[in-house]
Amino acid sequence: MAKGPQSQWDFGELFSPQEIRRVLTVAELTAQVKRLLEGQVGQVWVTGEISSLRAQSSGHIYFTLKDAASQLSCVLFSRVPGIARDLLRDGVKVVLQGDVTVYEARGQYQMIVRAVELQGVGALQLAFEKLKQKLAAEGLFAQERKRPLPRFPQRIGIVTSPTGAAIRDVLHVLQRRHAGIEVLLAPCRVQGTDAAAEIAAAVRLLNEWSGARPDDARLDLILVTRGGGSLEDLWAFNEEAVARALFESALPVVSAVGHEIDFTISDFVADLRAATPSAAAEIITEHFVASREFITEAGARLRQLAQRRLGNAREDAGQLLHRLQLAHPRRRIDAHLQRLDDLQTALLRGVKNRLQICHSEVQSLEQRLRLLAPENVLARGYSITTDAATGKVIRAASEVQVGQRLKTKLRQGEVRSTVEE
Repeated sequence: MAKGPQSQWDFGELFSPQEIRRVLTVAELTAQVKRLLEGQVGQVWVTGEISSLRAQSSGHIYFTLKDAASQLSCVLFSRVPGIARDLLRDGVKVVLQGDVTVYEARGQYQMIVRAVELQGVGALQLAFEKLKQKLAAEGLFAQERKRPLPRFPQRIGIVTSPTGAAIRDVLHVLQRRHAGIEVLLAPCRVQGTDAAAEIAAAVRLLNEWSGARPDDARLDLILVTRGGGSLEDLWAFNEEAVARALFESALPVVSAVGHEIDFTISDFVADLRAATPSAAAEIITEHFVASREFITEAGARLRQLAQRRLGNAREDAGQLLHRLQLAHPRRRIDAHLQRLDDLQTALLRGVKNRLQICHSEVQSLEQRLRLLAPENVLARGYSITTDAATGKVIRAASEVQVGQRLKTKLRQGEVRSTVEE
C-alpha cells in the first residue's frame, strides 16, 4: 500500500513496491544463475560415486555423481579425449575435473566433465584413515603444538637407512648448501616388519643423546626420512609407534617420506612435512642460503620477481581465456546437443507407447471380428440356407418357389433340399 503524504510538499510514494518491482522470466533467472555459477565456481575437482549412468547413441554419457549427502548431474561429451569410457559404470568411485554450469532447458545445475580419475580404497588405506582419525582426535596433529624450526641449525639428527638413497640425497644437498652443518645418523630399517619399532627407537635415542649434552652441543632438530615407494613400502611411517615417538620428541621433527604425492601419519605428526628428502635438506638450510646469497644473487632475485610478475600476468591471461571459452559458441552448441538427446529419448518413448496402444486396439478388433464370424454362428446351432444354383442367402420364405433347389450349411457339412410348399 502506498505511503501517505506528511506535508503539502510531500506527495508520498506515488507507486507501490509491487508497481516498481522487476519481474524476471524463468529463462532470465536461469541465465543469471548460470553466469553466477560459471563465474564464481567455474572449473573444479570433485569426488564421488557414479550412479544412473546412461550412454547415448550420440556418444555422450550422462550420469549422477553422489556421496552420502548429495548428488550432482554430470555430462561427458563424446569429443572429450583421453578418457577410458568403458571403465565408467554404476558404483565406481571417481575424481572428476570439469566446469560447473546450468543446463538451461531443465533449470538444473550440472558438471561438464573434462577429466576422470578412478579411485579405490584398499585395506591399508582404510587402516590409514582409521589411525589418522584416532590420532587426530587425540590432538597429535594439532597445529598449535607444532614448533618452528631453528633458523640456523648447526647440528641435526637423521633417522633413516644408512644404505638408502634418502641419506645420499640429504647429504648431497647439505654439502652443497651448508657444508658446515653437523649430522648425526641414527641408522634403522625403513621398510619391513620391525622397521616401525626401529624408527621409533632411533627417534628416542637421538632425544636421549641430545638431552645428555651441554646446550651448545645439542641437536637442533631431527629429520625422519626415506625415499619413495608403494603404500606397503612406506607403511612403517604409518604405524602408531612411530607417530607417538615423534609426538613425544623434545626436538622439532621434520618428516620427509616418499615423493610429493605420498602422505604418511608421520607427516601429520611432525612439526614440518617436506615433499622429498632433498626438499627437507633445502628447508633446513634455507636461511643459511638466503642470508649468504641475498647480495650475490640480487640479479637472480630480480629475475624471480620478474618471473612472478609474468606468472601473474599469465594467470590473468588464463582467466581471460577461460572466460572467453565460457562465452564460446560451442557451449551453446553443447546445450543444443544435450537438448537433442533429450528430445530423441522422449520421441522414442512416445513411439513405443503409440505402438503399444495400436497393438491393443488391433487385438480388440480381432476378438470382435472373431465373435461375429459365420463359423461362430454355426457353432451355436444356427444354419445358413442359400439358393443351390446362385448361392444367394435365403432370409425369408417369400424368397423361394416350389421346386427350387436349396443348400443348407451346418456347422459340419451341408444339406441339399427341394422346396415343396
